[in-house]
Amino acid sequence: MASGTPSATAQAQEKANATFDSFTMKNTNLNEGSGVKLNDQQKIIVSSVLDLFEGNPTLKHLSLWKKDALFADPLSSAQGFERYAAQWYGLASLFSPIQIQSHRVVSGGNPIEVELTNKYVVAGSVPLVKGKEQTISSRVLIHIDEADGLKITKVEDRWDDKLPDGAVSEVGDVLPLAALRWVARTGVTWGWWAFMNASWWRPFLRRLSDELEEYESLADFVVQAFRKLNAVTVPALVKVPKNEEEDMKMKAEREKSS
Repeated sequence: MASGTPSATAQAQEKANATFDSFTMKNTNLNEGSGVKLNDQQKIIVSSVLDLFEGNPTLKHLSLWKKDALFADPLSSAQGFERYAAQWYGLASLFSPIQIQSHRVVSGGNPIEVELTNKYVVAGSVPLVKGKEQTISSRVLIHIDEADGLKITKVEDRWDDKLPDGAVSEVGDVLPLAALRWVARTGVTWGWWAFMNASWWRPFLRRLSDELEEYESLADFVVQAFRKLNAVTVPALVKVPKNEEEDMKMKAEREKSS
């Protein structure tokens, strides 16, 4: 075999692989839809987001997010590192295993769009609902700031391509301090148990809203309030590592228990 300087393509591939390795990403085999061709940086971003959805958060993954980025799904609207990081680490502690059933990148624009089907199994540490499975199909929209090294500004997890409409003021601004102290005292396990029960009832509330139009406004208000409450309270219940050493320790514990 001839020796010498690697081709430009080979050098680019080597650089991409090294970057993937530095982030210890797992979902590197991306399924690109017809006509979609992601560049290397977009591949890194999509792979990192898929890792998060599969319960594999690390501070390196979140370093691809802007500090004021937003994560939104039907259960939460979490803006700022403290809130969105808690959502991802909370997901990893609440569900085990999490298994991506399928994914397909359908748009390489901005936002990048991914069709995702994910199966969540409630972890054994969550009482009453442990072992419960839920498969969710969604369209994930990844918004990026192209002027800042393609950093993530927002991720929308749109279940059945939908997010709740409307707006509610921050629940944290009006929630009594006594209630917040009670939530903190419940601890991670019981706090998540309450969260899970409320989460699994949400589809029922939505169906009720669809069937009984006179309750639609109230149901929407409850859903929006729950999303805000979730974003405010989850950081008090979920541990987010303060440094890489603590992060790697938590990662090892997750992998040992999975």
